Amino acid sequence: MQAEAPQAYQMFVGGAWVPSHSARNYPVYNPATGNVLARVPKGDTEDAKAAVDAAKRAFEDPAWRSIDPSKRGRVLYKVSQTLRERLADFAKLETTNNGKPLGQAKGDVAMAARHFEFFAGLADKIQGYTIPVPGNRLDYTIREPLGVTAHIVPWNYPLVMAARSIAPALAAGNTVVAKPASFTPLTLLRFAEVCKESGLPDGVVNVVTGGGNEVGGALASHPDVKHVALTGSVETGVNVMGLASHNLTRLALELGGKNPTVVFADADVEKASRGVLNGIFTNAGQMCWAGSRLLVEAGVKEALLSRIVEGANAMRLGNGLEPETTMGPLVAESQRERVAGYVEAGVEEGAKLVAGGSAPIGERLGSGYFYSPTVLDGVSPDMKVARDEIFGPVLSVSEFKAEADAISYANGSEYGLWAGIWTRDLGRAHRVASKLESGIVGINEEPVTFPQTPFGGFNKSGNGSEQGVDAVLSYVRTKNVSVNLD
Repeated sequence: MQAEAPQAYQMFVGGAWVPSHSARNYPVYNPATGNVLARVPKGDTEDAKAAVDAAKRAFEDPAWRSIDPSKRGRVLYKVSQTLRERLADFAKLETTNNGKPLGQAKGDVAMAARHFEFFAGLADKIQGYTIPVPGNRLDYTIREPLGVTAHIVPWNYPLVMAARSIAPALAAGNTVVAKPASFTPLTLLRFAEVCKESGLPDGVVNVVTGGGNEVGGALASHPDVKHVALTGSVETGVNVMGLASHNLTRLALELGGKNPTVVFADADVEKASRGVLNGIFTNAGQMCWAGSRLLVEAGVKEALLSRIVEGANAMRLGNGLEPETTMGPLVAESQRERVAGYVEAGVEEGAKLVAGGSAPIGERLGSGYFYSPTVLDGVSPDMKVARDEIFGPVLSVSEFKAEADAISYANGSEYGLWAGIWTRDLGRAHRVASKLESGIVGINEEPVTFPQTPFGGFNKSGNGSEQGVDAVLSYVRTKNVSVNLD
């Protein structure tokens, strides 16, 4: 395909496009071609502070904070409708910047719009309550917005991950500073335009590009930031938690997983194989809740594994804009090197490579950051590929003989985000689900979520929960008022 002409972007602060304080910029690449796609400002601490200042001014302005909540909801609904109207353009930009197939990118944009629809409907339903207390008193609570909220967005789902935390923050009346991942800033910058066009006052939504240490660190440690939402690695989460602790800033941390899919011998093998394939190879496995560990009962392993290997080998790698593509590239060359290193380590530790295991060669794919869908069999719980989050298209396969062993293997991880169960025995399904250390459990389906369902993990997968009614409550503070009526 013809190389794209690099486009110059600016940051969005206070309702206007602005360069970085330092006048620096950096290249953003198309992972399918390796070509420079755009040049984006390399923000620093001063840019982060300027964005927080703009957001604080917007929060203190009654134009947003004191607006009728139903009107606030209508503004957010306009954002959702505009995203739907421009779905094709946003999806193409997401695919070009992230690499995922266009169909998946379209689903992401639709999901982002759905988040704004859902939380638009909650904007005028954030209610307090009255409390019976002794004496002639009226006691009640008020739920107030926090103020400036910071949103540190990952590169695997750049638009939808931003939407799922920005939408509830805005619904509650807060203002926002968002920092997209350095690899994938383009759709969030374009989204800022949508916010302004939809009627959000200047400064309510700000987008600052740049590195995590400089911009992300400055946001997490800023005393005027009252809430930080982060999706990222455990290491990043620990760093952000440390920075935010100095101001006792609220946090919502979603930090990844090493997610088990447990397939029992009575499962529908055909459906289970499709679920496993989609659960690990969607978005090239670059998902916090990817089903990267397959735990399969001995009696069905051969039949299931043969279907999975066949499906992995049949996947069509390519540019996400090509309609026949079923899996795109990894986001960067460094990510491909990371994945390859884990596969090599798995083989060295004794795992058997039964599909993939290399970067494809040839003129069509040679310049992109592609890695073949990979399946490793005979993986024991102590291997690195069974313990570490690889964040790529690598499935590790282990066998179990008893239900108790399956539960033990599934819980033998420092993470606890998602777990899958495949069985026709619903009694077993519920019994096992109750014993799994996972914030989300899917029964007889691949990873799936909705704006109205909570999304969050246990253990090192993070704390707090995105999505659902509870998410909007994390963006408010509760004030108690007691009135003596005598």
